[in-house]
Parts: sequence; structure tokens; C-alpha cells
Amino acid sequence: MAVVTVRNPGTGEVLGEVPATDAAQVAAIVQQAATGQRAMAATPAHERADLLRRVADGIAAELEDLARLLAAENGKPIQQTRGEVEAAVRIFRGYAGEATRLFGRQIPLDAVPGLEHHLAVTVREPLGVVAALVPFNYPVELYAHKAAAALAAGNAVVVQPPARCPLAMTKVAELVQNAAPEYAHQVVIGGAEVSQQLAELPGIAAVTLTGSTAAGREIARRAAGTLKKVYLELGGNDALIVCADADVEEAARAVVLGRLARGNGQICCAVKRVYVQSAVHDSFVDALVAQTAKLTVGDQLLESTDVGPLIAEEAAGRVLDAVRTLVADGARLVAGGIRSRAFMDPTVLVDVPADSPAFAEEIFGPVAPVARFDDPEEAVRLANASPYGLHAAVFTRDISRALSIAKQLDVGGVVINGSTALRAENLPFGGTKDTGGYREGIHDTVLDFTRQKTVVVMDAFR
Repeated sequence: MAVVTVRNPGTGEVLGEVPATDAAQVAAIVQQAATGQRAMAATPAHERADLLRRVADGIAAELEDLARLLAAENGKPIQQTRGEVEAAVRIFRGYAGEATRLFGRQIPLDAVPGLEHHLAVTVREPLGVVAALVPFNYPVELYAHKAAAALAAGNAVVVQPPARCPLAMTKVAELVQNAAPEYAHQVVIGGAEVSQQLAELPGIAAVTLTGSTAAGREIARRAAGTLKKVYLELGGNDALIVCADADVEEAARAVVLGRLARGNGQICCAVKRVYVQSAVHDSFVDALVAQTAKLTVGDQLLESTDVGPLIAEEAAGRVLDAVRTLVADGARLVAGGIRSRAFMDPTVLVDVPADSPAFAEEIFGPVAPVARFDDPEEAVRLANASPYGLHAAVFTRDISRALSIAKQLDVGGVVINGSTALRAENLPFGGTKDTGGYREGIHDTVLDFTRQKTVVVMDAFR
């Protein structure tokens, strides 16, 4: 039997092995899920809510162990993985509430001549079996959004954790499987071949994926054959705009905490491009370099660590290659730029050419490229010159200017005087363009995992 070996990306230590799921097993699991889905659909809303609350309580009881395991396998510093597990607790509890609020509508048929005496209502029903494809960067939190939403709506769910760091997520999944009806929640382990098979199988009603744009396109292509629903939350190249009247210390702090020292820079909504108005460019860069110098790179299990190892050595290699490309295009390195195995020092680049192809693409690591602009209109144009459209941020003391810029930015969310790396579980999260167009959040996702049925009672009002 094939197994997936899980290692600490910083040390190479083997943390565990999990059996891989072959194609025949995947097909059988999806067939079994149909039985689990019927059981979930027959479970009253208040019982589904209780199920999700029990899971939340179970996660909370194991919070420290889960956080340490997640840090060890993923590379994020322990203080941040604690926050991720805490978010999963809130998410399961939030979806427990949503399970009891799947409202239908009454449609006024008297708006149509001749239908005045009839009653029309809509009800929400589960889709069926949902395939949840979970990324490596926030596996416990994003698993919670997908699995809890599916179960809250009465679906079954088949989950594929990230192959490089599946251990913490599968421990949470065990809590769910113990609480849910048999076959209502199952896990499959493997690489792209597993996710692609799930996308093609007719027994899957919907696929939800957080991942790269390339992966999203492939899943959508394969899912098209069975016309299943596809929900994609993909890449981002999030811009932060610093206007001349901004608090440059706070703006620099937003870059540090929203990019360099957050998830080791491996976050789709992290600050990935910084545009600074010329009048405050130098003071901003000074503040950013000074704050970056205070960050500690090292063992992700130490409380003092700000930046741990990236998910793999090859991931760190790709980040260093992107830095070298930007330097070759004319950028100047003012901090970092050093890689050791899977570790990448927090890196700041200035004088980045706005037309550099590397600047337009997502760099998935602790790198802050900084470019100048002269007027806000130019900043908006530069920020929008990306194939992605997830988040953006604007720093200015002029709220009218901030709102004007926010309106012009072609993104899914704008943060004013804060970092782009903001995600609250009850906010709709997603973007435009190559980011996929989907919105994931407690209220939105549970509705997306249902379908509407119209019921008409003829002559109800005679």
C-alpha cells in the first residue's frame, strides 16, 4: 500500500505516514458517501447544529496539541497555528448557527395576472456529496469552512487534505467522523490525481477548492463533463497603496504583519505588492526595513519565532528565483534575500519596475516588493494591472480618497488603513479575475451548498 510521508519542513524529521487512497478506493468512498448524505439530509437542523457544536468543543479541547502538530508539519510559527485552530472552533460554531437558518421564501404570485389564488414558496435542500479540496497554507481553518458548511446544509463531504501537511487536519476530521452519521464525512489522501478524479466522478455534486489558479482551471475543466457546481478560491497578488498623507509606520507594520511575518508569506491575501507615493517613499522604506530587521527566523515551534520554514525546500527555491528575477529586472535588494533550505529570510525590494512580469505574478513567500507612484490614479492603474483580484489595501488619512480608490480597485475586498491579510470567518472572502470569482464565508457558503426548490400550491387562497 502506498503511503504519504509527512516531514517537518524545517528539519526533515518524519512526523508520520498516512495511507494513500487509490482510484478504486476513491470511487468506493464516493459511492458510500451517497448513503451518508441521505442520513445527513434526514437529520433535523437542530441535530446538525448540535453535531457541529460537539466538533467545535472537541477541537477546543485539543487546541494545543493540534496547534503544535500543525506548526510542525506546516512550518507556520506556533503562535499563528494556535490562532488557526481557534478560528476553526469559531467556524464550526458559526456554521452550527447557520444550520438552523436555511430560510426559504414566499413568492407573490399575484404579481402575475391569473395566478392570484396560488401560493408559491421556495425551500432549500442539500446538493448531495461535496468534495472539499484543502490547501497546505491554512489546512485546519479552510477545512472547517468547507466541511462544516457542507454538513450544516445536510450534505455529505469527501475531503482531500494537503499531501504535505495532512496530519492536524485529519485529526480534526476524526472528530467530525465520530460525530456524524456513517459515511457522511470521509477523507481521501493523495495528489492531483485524486482531486481530478473527484472532479470527474458523477457522484460528486459540487467541488470546493482553495488553491492555485492553474489547479482551479483544471478542476473546473474536469467538472464540466458532469455539470457539477465548482467553487474556486484561487491565487492573489494583493496590492497595498500608501498615499502621501499616510501614517508610514502603520503602513510598514501592515506589510510586516500582513506579509513577512504572517504564514511565512504563504497566504493568498497577503500583501504582495506595495505602491508608495513618491513623497513618502523613502521614509516608508526606512520604516519597513527597520521593522523587518526585528523579525526572528527559525524553529516554528519556538514562541519567539516570527518566520518559520516554507512548506518545502523547493517552495523556498521558487521564492528566491522570483527575487533574483526582480533584481535582474532592476529592483534593489534592501533586506533579506537569503535562503537556507526551506527557510527564506524576510525580503524587501525597492525600485521594482512596475512592468516587470515577476511583479505581476504571485510570489508565495516572505517578500515585499515596493514600487513608487506619483498620483492615486496611477496607483489604481498599477494595482489593477494583475491577473488576480483578491484583496487590496489603501493607507491614507483622507476617507473620501480612500473610498474613491476602493471603488476603482478590481478586487473582492479592500481594507482601509490595514493589511490585505484580513479574513474573518463571517465575511465573504474571495476575488475577481483569476482569483476565481467565488466568495467563501459562514453565511454565503452554507447557502451555496444548497439548491432551491419551488413548491406551488394551486388555489391556496380560494
